[in-house]
Amino acid sequence: MIKLIATDIDGTIIIPEKTFTEHVRDCIKELCEKGIKVVLVTGRMHAAASLIAKDLGLDTPVVSYQGGLIKHNNETLYEKCLTKEQAEKIINWAKEEKIHLNLYNDDILYSEQKCYEIERYCNNLHTHYEVKQFCDVDKIKVNKLLAIDYNNPERIDLYEKELPTIFPELYIVKSTPYFLEFSNKEASKYCAVQFLQNYWGISRSETLTIGDQNNDIALLKAGGIKIAMGNATEELKQLADDITDTVQNDGFVKAMQKYCFENAIL
Repeated sequence: MIKLIATDIDGTIIIPEKTFTEHVRDCIKELCEKGIKVVLVTGRMHAAASLIAKDLGLDTPVVSYQGGLIKHNNETLYEKCLTKEQAEKIINWAKEEKIHLNLYNDDILYSEQKCYEIERYCNNLHTHYEVKQFCDVDKIKVNKLLAIDYNNPERIDLYEKELPTIFPELYIVKSTPYFLEFSNKEASKYCAVQFLQNYWGISRSETLTIGDQNNDIALLKAGGIKIAMGNATEELKQLADDITDTVQNDGFVKAMQKYCFENAIL
């Protein structure tokens, strides 16, 4: 019996650059009514992810920053940040590579300049940012750093393969074809779901995990039932126990029909 559903947001329950469908909203409501805990597990910042949880009527902890922060209402249950030294090392690398970098510090998004990358990013995710030189940011609580290259995603692929050997102390993962994320080693979706399993006394076999991108590899590994979206990366599909339909075709809802409901919703 499934007691916990840990789901990614973008590309899983939300259509890219759009929102979730009414089918997804109704499905999540019915899951909650059945007593199943539905938890959003995302790379988004907490301020943005918590708004989605509220819109969906969820009253469960929200996992943000790839697993680096778990908050329930105003209470922090789990938090793993980058050190100031680690953050500055990544900032210097980004400057040498001439790649745009987002800095998240204490749940505030900073960019050193107003540019195409930050504007597109924030417009798509309906997120706000502040323009500030990173050297002037008090890097006491760095949630993560995000490198963005919309024009040359091949560069992101290359960095994903090369950088773990250069920064072995960090958790580095590609969250979209254009995004490469840097965070604490214990700031993964696997670590976060495992924390919640222990917190609630729920086993892995009672957990369903579902996602679509490479950063969801860690998420799926925490589940007894591992579901990849139809629009998922090939790497994620290879790991999954099952592959559902695409996000555009309510693949999340169809997966829940199969594993959590006796009667179809659609």
